[in-house]
Amino acid sequence: MENSDIFNLLGEERENYFNAVVPPIMQSSNFCFSTVQEMREKLQNEFTSHFYTRVNNPTVEILRKKIAALEGSEDCLVFSSGSAAIAAAVFHLVKSGDHVVCVQKPYSWTDKLLNELLSQYGISATMVPGSDTEKIFAAIKPNTKLIYLESPNSVTLELQDIVAVTKVAKAKNITTILDNSFSTPLYQKPLEMGVDIVVHSASKFLNGHSDVVAGVLCTSSKRIRAIFHSEFMTLGGIISPNDAWLMLRGLRTLSLRLNHSTDSTEKIVRFLEEHPKIEHINYPFSKKYNPQYELAKKQMKRGGAMFSALLKTDSIDKVDRFCNALKYFLLACSWGGYETLIFPTSALYSSENYRKIDRPINLIRFYVGLEDADLLIHDLEQALELI
Repeated sequence: MENSDIFNLLGEERENYFNAVVPPIMQSSNFCFSTVQEMREKLQNEFTSHFYTRVNNPTVEILRKKIAALEGSEDCLVFSSGSAAIAAAVFHLVKSGDHVVCVQKPYSWTDKLLNELLSQYGISATMVPGSDTEKIFAAIKPNTKLIYLESPNSVTLELQDIVAVTKVAKAKNITTILDNSFSTPLYQKPLEMGVDIVVHSASKFLNGHSDVVAGVLCTSSKRIRAIFHSEFMTLGGIISPNDAWLMLRGLRTLSLRLNHSTDSTEKIVRFLEEHPKIEHINYPFSKKYNPQYELAKKQMKRGGAMFSALLKTDSIDKVDRFCNALKYFLLACSWGGYETLIFPTSALYSSENYRKIDRPINLIRFYVGLEDADLLIHDLEQALELI
């Protein structure tokens, strides 16, 4: 391969920006033209031209090419949030009278989209246990247009048999979407297993620094163009050039970050599997606790950097005491950055929302960042003594 070919890989045409090693931020809302004819020609194909940043921006375009290459898709669109990417994909596929099959306990805003927002427009959804493939099949109706998967999901980490589901979906002309935020393209390749559309909350691992909110949608060029000219341009959920540049920076260390965090997670999970104060652990590669362990090994390269655990207590006070005693686990939502986090279900419990929560009070989600694994284990050890 010639040097010029290397420089031109995935949008980094450095001769176009003074041979800078790092692509610049094209922080411009507008792009101008020399003649009316040039302007007219650019308007004829806004998908590939640079006319207005709400439509297409050079920095965002580089990011799109890199994420598509990672996911193994023909093209990709980047949105201002994972929710925006998910909504654009779903809205593109369903209309009034259609039916959606979705796994139980998905990302909360996916749940609200399917069961609250779309129901106002005559679109119904059936939520099924994702780990039970036969129940997914049984939920399919003649008007089912979409099967929505999240494997593993982001709290209790159930998996779906992706190959089995997509095989049946294709036979019935049903489109499949899979949220691949947990595994990233490095640990799971849904498109190779027959999934039609892959979505991500790019705020998580893909960015990896807890400073950008973004979403990604990966699929065929034909479908990307269709969504681009409809939901993407109409709803306007775009990412800024500055945030796209930050994501480009994050992608360069994705493998290093993810592998380091996963190494630490595996060590921490092994420690907790044997701890007397732990009732259960949800982790794809936990041979002791995960009944889907063999499926995880089949579909995923590694188990990732997040797990959830049930403490051996039914007391909110004791759960809170454990969480408050941790020194190196930040109490925060989201995940995928450099810092280690916990999100306890007990935080969701209140007099107003208690009946809406379908998760046990002793369930805690752990995300492992880049801190030393032994330091984190020692922290867990001292906090567990308080239960």
